[in-house]
Amino acid sequence: MGEGTIPIVGAKNTTKSVLLAILLGVVSAACSQPTSQSLPAAASPPGSDYEGAAFEFQPIFDDVYLAVETGNLGAWCNAVVIVNELDVLLVESHVSPAAAWALLRELKEITDKPVRYVVNTHFHFDHLHGNQIYGDDVEIIGHEFTRQMVLAGDSNRGRTYDYFAGFMPGRIEELEAELAAAEEPDRTGELRHELEVLRNMRLAMDSVVPTPPNLTLTDRMTLHRGGREIQLLFLGRGHTGGDVVVYLPAERVLITGDLLTAGLPWMGDGFPWEWADTLERFKALDFDVMLPAHGRAIRDLERIDRWQAYLRDFWTITAAMHEQGIPVQEAAQRVDLRAHAEDYPRLAEIGAELLEVERVYELLDGRE
Repeated sequence: MGEGTIPIVGAKNTTKSVLLAILLGVVSAACSQPTSQSLPAAASPPGSDYEGAAFEFQPIFDDVYLAVETGNLGAWCNAVVIVNELDVLLVESHVSPAAAWALLRELKEITDKPVRYVVNTHFHFDHLHGNQIYGDDVEIIGHEFTRQMVLAGDSNRGRTYDYFAGFMPGRIEELEAELAAAEEPDRTGELRHELEVLRNMRLAMDSVVPTPPNLTLTDRMTLHRGGREIQLLFLGRGHTGGDVVVYLPAERVLITGDLLTAGLPWMGDGFPWEWADTLERFKALDFDVMLPAHGRAIRDLERIDRWQAYLRDFWTITAAMHEQGIPVQEAAQRVDLRAHAEDYPRLAEIGAELLEVERVYELLDGRE
């Protein structure tokens, strides 16, 4: 989960309409997509009823694409498409079988080669709840920690799942009420589009059967597909306990999952101090571009330094309040990260996300 997915609110209030836009992507961009394609429901998983394109395939390097969701379906994260000599490797399977199916359908615009590998960068539901659509001929690769978390049921429960997925039913009711009261045609169309996408997404998510990786690593794995080398690396704990990055050394591309995103990654299951150290290991790799699971491609490599600085400040400030015995709710109201507001505008006011402060307290108390 990155800033494309998480409001950093803490003691501050974020409206539900803003959160919906975050969850579904940029609505204006989604509405501007062509609507000439419509998927027949009978041929697709539940929740696959959408119009237009679900993904925009952005070329990064020869046969490497960043698949960014348009908002017409609701995938909740990017995918990376790596077209090899004989096959395709995908990074991430999205939030639902419907989203994964839509990516495969639209992938035919790029290549007719079969998908043989899918990488789950970590266990969060928006990155791997499409796994179930892949057959036995597809290797789904992830960290051993990710497999264990999915097998334990932790991809569809807990702090992260409850916070994001739990929002959906109430927002649907709110949209229905807003639509009934709306009078302006433009506003009516916007509300109807948001409501249709959200209902569709809920239907898709209700069909999920959490499916773990069937091939795991603990430190590293290297695939050689034709002339391409693909390294899968665990560089340390960060966003979760088992984040995998995908490194293409010849192409000088690093696929970061949620260890580094276009905005502020979610820290609710993270290890902030270790995360900063994990990012330091990024710097031992030779790359020109980072492809995050949320947001656009990142070519400003100094973004690593800025996110490290934020993580360390967040940990230090919160740990000091913990040491003073300040209750977690009060600490969330008092955390001051305004020094980082130039890089992350949401930090312009005092206060942090309560669940992220709770996570630091949990780690300091030895409850993790």
